[in-house]
Amino acid sequence: MNRHYRQDGFTLMELMVVVAILAILAAVAYPNYQEYVLRGKRAEGQALLNQAASQEERWYALNSVSGYVTDQTSVANLKLAGTSGSTVTSPTGLYTLTVGGGSSDGGYTLTANPTFTDSKCTHLTLTAQGQKGSSGTGSVSDCWR
Repeated sequence: MNRHYRQDGFTLMELMVVVAILAILAAVAYPNYQEYVLRGKRAEGQALLNQAASQEERWYALNSVSGYVTDQTSVANLKLAGTSGSTVTSPTGLYTLTVGGGSSDGGYTLTANPTFTDSKCTHLTLTAQGQKGSSGTGSVSDCWR
């Protein structure tokens, strides 16, 4: 009696084709995923700057004689969440805030400093005039996207 058994499964060639397709998809998807993660982190820095700018304007409206908060030692006057002494940290700790005076306009310059590595957008800045800036290899529009 000659019995023929049928074997179920995939051939090695079929498995290799699937592995190759998955490798190609991963090579395309992973860099995009990393960029979206960084953009999400930058959004926290942008939110910190916008919140600080809002509090600066509130402080100025209530205390126009003394002007804007333009030094790090007075940053507690802004009453921002995450303030500890002269240090302001974003809600998840991804950014710290630096407050400085405007160059010659009597305003302020706010800087969000990342606590993680971001070579494309090293620092995010926002001035009293609403001018957005960044340092690093990325453009301002890329960093504030």
